[in-house]
Amino acid sequence: MAHIVFIEPDGTRRVVAAQPGRSIMRNATANDIRGIIGECGGCASCGTCHAHIGAAWADRLNTPSDDEAAMLEGLDAATSDSRLTCQIMMSEDLDGIVVTVP
Repeated sequence: MAHIVFIEPDGTRRVVAAQPGRSIMRNATANDIRGIIGECGGCASCGTCHAHIGAAWADRLNTPSDDEAAMLEGLDAATSDSRLTCQIMMSEDLDGIVVTVP
């Protein structure tokens, strides 16, 4: 089973078992990760699942869609490693991915 390492806004590190085929956002909300809300339900239209994904994982992720890129441009805390976690589907290839919640 794949795992996600979440760094919550207060610095708390939480490792959760991830359900493959489910978005990082859905895995986060199912495990009560602070700071990931997913208000729009995964449509890339609200930014409440925004997080930072380390550069070491960038080559394993899909490229952000135009909609995701546009949403990220409007977020104050967005950086070059920002992603909407609703747009990243978990797989065994992402076992151990580190997701930092701003």
